[in-house]
Amino acid sequence: MKKFIILLSLMVLASCKTNKIVTTSSSTSANEPAKTGIQQLPLTSVDLAHKTRAYELGKRILNTCNTSKFKPFTSDEATQSIINNITLEKLSKTCNRYRQSYGDFKDLQLAEIYQDYDDSTTVFRYKALYTKEVANKELRVYMNNENKVSGIKSMDWETTFERKK
Repeated sequence: MKKFIILLSLMVLASCKTNKIVTTSSSTSANEPAKTGIQQLPLTSVDLAHKTRAYELGKRILNTCNTSKFKPFTSDEATQSIINNITLEKLSKTCNRYRQSYGDFKDLQLAEIYQDYDDSTTVFRYKALYTKEVANKELRVYMNNENKVSGIKSMDWETTFERKK
């Protein structure tokens, strides 16, 4: 009888063995935790086409200050909220202030690229160059995973990156 109970107990323990359930996603492996937060990327690690697109779209915004003409973004270039919020009228207000303080816009200089894993965006951080030397501005172009502009922000240049959107 003792042998039977021991054998039955072993069989119950063997049948209750847990199986490890493995789930995979396209962005992470089963052994690797999902990435969160913001990580700076080497400038060379981002595809040239993505860098070029962010540069051209950011430059289009700031060139409006020099030309007073703005070609609206298309649905292939930007999210609908950006298309709705960036108008020539809104840009003109900002441009008038910037031209008085900083002079004419000259160019953008790519300084840093960050990957924001929390909202799946790539942040291109540019130094905005103006004709007046006092200008110390930056332009951030937020590109989503579809390579569309999902945010644009102009601010004073800070040497350290802080998450602001």
